[in-house]
Amino acid sequence: MTGGSGVVVIDNGGGLLKAGFGGDKDPIAVVPNCMAKSPGGNAKKWLVADQLQADDVDVTGMTLKRPIDRGYLINTEVQREVWERVVRGLLQVDPSNSSLLLVESMFNPPALQHATDELVFEEFGFNSLCVADAPSLVHLYEASRQPTLFRAQCSLVVDCGFSFTHASPVLQNFTLNYGVKRMDLGGKALTNYLKELVSYRSLNVMDETLLIDDAKEKLCFVSLDVPGDLRLARLSFKENPFRCSYILPDGITYKKGFVKDMDEALRYCSLPLDGESDRKDLGLETNKFEDRKKAELSQNEFVLTNERFLVPEMLFHPIDLGINQAGLAECIVRAVKACHPYLQPVLFESIIVTGGSTLFPRFAERLERELRPLVPDDYQVKITRQENPILGVWRGGSILASSPDFESMCVTKSEYEEMGSTRCRRRFFH
Repeated sequence: MTGGSGVVVIDNGGGLLKAGFGGDKDPIAVVPNCMAKSPGGNAKKWLVADQLQADDVDVTGMTLKRPIDRGYLINTEVQREVWERVVRGLLQVDPSNSSLLLVESMFNPPALQHATDELVFEEFGFNSLCVADAPSLVHLYEASRQPTLFRAQCSLVVDCGFSFTHASPVLQNFTLNYGVKRMDLGGKALTNYLKELVSYRSLNVMDETLLIDDAKEKLCFVSLDVPGDLRLARLSFKENPFRCSYILPDGITYKKGFVKDMDEALRYCSLPLDGESDRKDLGLETNKFEDRKKAELSQNEFVLTNERFLVPEMLFHPIDLGINQAGLAECIVRAVKACHPYLQPVLFESIIVTGGSTLFPRFAERLERELRPLVPDDYQVKITRQENPILGVWRGGSILASSPDFESMCVTKSEYEEMGSTRCRRRFFH
């Protein structure tokens, strides 16, 4: 066992599971929180967690089983397999001699809490358990890393994760539950939308979840001028700054998908941020259809143009895509206005964005532009993006697990056996 304590810290995300030891700076394992099986492989051969990341694994057409749906643990059998691989295989830990700090979704229903406790104490036999929520851990990590920025001891944590997006006010390391606002949009919804767009326009990739997820992470970005970028996306082959190709694996030469030309994919970075819509976009219709034919000639690649910025646009204007929800900026404003008026100006200037969906280029700049018209003029808007939005929650958990008060926050296995799950869970209320 490595690390400064005997505490296992698990950030049990819907997309990625992060696991390591309290006191360490980074987790030992950052692996897919799922099981997968190849379409033509052995029916009993399921790949778990880190096995999906091996270089010789072809992820084409894989069937996925995820333990978490819409942010909540609903399949404990799959979760048991993933934890078994991570805890005993990668961390090489004996749970009976270890405590567990588990990051759990907010507002988890009691029945699912009970199932989680059974998994922790009865299946794995951990010595003790502490349950924490993501926003308080993000605030703890940022406050310890940049104490001068968070002197007021409060912040608004915007967590754009795999299953959902939360805007959560945090005061003195406690999440103010009455102010939390949720959008049912996250990385999974963005990947599904990209699958639909690519399948409609070029190749059928509805079964290629892992490949399209990779393409989304490498090629999508947030637009600062959507109407202007849509006009640019209509330009011909050579003049279109957004056009790029993603190569699908062929199972022989290469088993992972990749971007055909990364320099081509990054051409949009050289565009001016404003006034870019004055380029000519007329007289090029003849080339447009010719380009579409070229893209269809190769059966193992697909071309992206305006999809690259229309997919992340879901987070800011979901109503444009027929999703009856408020956008991210409106969600943040509602969360702040649910708090005491004295806290509101401080929260607007202490916004922390975390989660994998905030890694899109220009995400913070676009969010600030969307927020500014909705915030009173005499309030400042300041957005801090974590240095690593994927690991931020886990790092906060590592700090908490190495604190002197950690043991007093835990429920021991003997307490669980004596009092049951419901009474033990009251210790984690605030």
